[in-house]
Amino acid sequence: MSSLKPNQIVHELDKYIIGQHRAKRSVAIALRNRWRRQQVPEDLRDEIVPKNIILIGPTGVGKTEIARRLSNLTDSPFTKVEASKFTEVGYVGRDVESMVRDLLELTVNALKSKEQEAVKEKAWQIAEERMLDLLLPKGGVQPIQKREDSKETQFELVTSKSDEISSTREKLRKMFRQGKLDNRYVDLDVSDRTMPMVEIFSNVGMEEMGINLKDMIGGFLPKSTKRRKVKVPEAMEMLAAEEAQNLVDMEKVVKEAIIKVEQSGIIFLDEIDKIVGKDGTHGPDVSREGVQRDLLPVIEGSTVITKYGPVKTDNILFIAAGAFHTVKPSDLIPELQGRFPIRVELDALGQKEFVRILTEPKNALILQYLALLKTEGVDIIFEEDAIEEIARIAEEVNNMTENIGARRLYTLMECMLEDILFEAPDMSEKKIVIDKKYVEDKLKDIKDDEDLSRYIL
Repeated sequence: MSSLKPNQIVHELDKYIIGQHRAKRSVAIALRNRWRRQQVPEDLRDEIVPKNIILIGPTGVGKTEIARRLSNLTDSPFTKVEASKFTEVGYVGRDVESMVRDLLELTVNALKSKEQEAVKEKAWQIAEERMLDLLLPKGGVQPIQKREDSKETQFELVTSKSDEISSTREKLRKMFRQGKLDNRYVDLDVSDRTMPMVEIFSNVGMEEMGINLKDMIGGFLPKSTKRRKVKVPEAMEMLAAEEAQNLVDMEKVVKEAIIKVEQSGIIFLDEIDKIVGKDGTHGPDVSREGVQRDLLPVIEGSTVITKYGPVKTDNILFIAAGAFHTVKPSDLIPELQGRFPIRVELDALGQKEFVRILTEPKNALILQYLALLKTEGVDIIFEEDAIEEIARIAEEVNNMTENIGARRLYTLMECMLEDILFEAPDMSEKKIVIDKKYVEDKLKDIKDDEDLSRYIL
C-alpha cells in the first residue's frame, strides 16, 4: 500500500475500466488515506474515519468493477452485497450485520488457504510417511529365528530386523515416488461429514443468533469416520490436505483476518437507491427507511459479534452505488447521508467508449472471444469498421430500450458469434474475418425488432 500513489492506482484501474476518471480519482484518494491514517500519531489515528463513497450512475458503467479491482490491487478483504437483500422479505430482511460476518468468513478462508499453501511441502512429507505405513504389510517383516547363544548375537538379530524393515520401506518409497504404486488401493479412514439436519423457523435468520449452531452441535457429537478403499494418488491428496490443515495455526489466522478486515476491509453496497423511499411515511417505504437505520450503526462504526470474535467496523471502507433514477442521494436519511461524504457521478457510456471497451482493457471482450476460439484452432479477425458497427448498434439498442451500459456488448457479441461458436469444432475454414457487413447481417433482426430487443439484456 505504501508504494501505491493515487495516480498509480488510477493507472492500474485504467487497464480494466474505460473512462470514469472522477470515480477512479475518488477511490484512489480514499485508498491512499488509509495508508496515511496508519502513519499519523496513534492518539489521532482513531479520530480519522474512512471517507465513504457513493457512486451514482446507471447499470453497466463500471461501478462494481471499480470497487472489485480496487480490492485486488491492495489485497484488501472485499465483499459485495445488494442493499435490496435486506428488504426482500417485506418488513423482515436479512440481518445487515451479516455483510461484516461474510467479509470475515471470506478473509479467514483466504488466509487459511494461503497458510496451507505455505506448509504444502511439509504436509506432503508427513503424508508420504503415513502412506508408507499404510502400504507396508500389516505384520511388517517376518522376525528372524532367535538364538539363545549370547546377548551380542541377540543384539545383532534385532539390528538386522530393523535394517530389513528400513530397507523395505525405502524400496517402497522409491516405487511410490516413481508412480509404480499408483494403481494400488489402500484402506483410509476418512471423517464422515454428514451432520444431522436442524431446521430453525425464525424471522430473524441464522445470522441474528450470533453463533454457529452447526459448530456447536458438532462439538457435542463424537467424530465419526468411515473406511474407504481409495487409490494411492487420491489417498495421498487426502492425507496431504489433512496434514496441511493440522499444520495451520487457526488462532493466528483468525487474529490476522480480524485485523485485516478492521483495517483494510471494503464493503460494496450495491443498489442503495432501492432502500430509499420517496417520502418514507407509509407502505413499503417504512421498511426501506428501517433498513437505512439498521445500516447506520454498522457504517458509522460499531462492534459486530461473529463466530470468530468481535469485529469493529469503524475503519471499514463502504462504497455504495446506485442508479438513482427515481430518487436522489439527498432522499437518504440525513444521518446516513453524512456517512458518505464523497459522491461521484459516473458518465453514461456511448459509442466511443464501447469501441474502447471492446479493444483496450486487459480483459477486453474481443480478446476473450479470440482466446476461446483459438482453443478450437479457429482464428477470427475483427476489422475496425466491424468494431465500430458493434459499438454503434449497442448504443442504439440502449437508447431504444433499457440502457444497461457495457453489458449490452456481451449480448450482441454472443448473438453475432453464435454460429461460429457452435460450429467451430467441425469447421474446415480456420480463419474468419468479421467485417461491417457480417455484423449488420447478424444483428439486423435484433436492432430492427424493437419488441424483441426489449427482452435482450
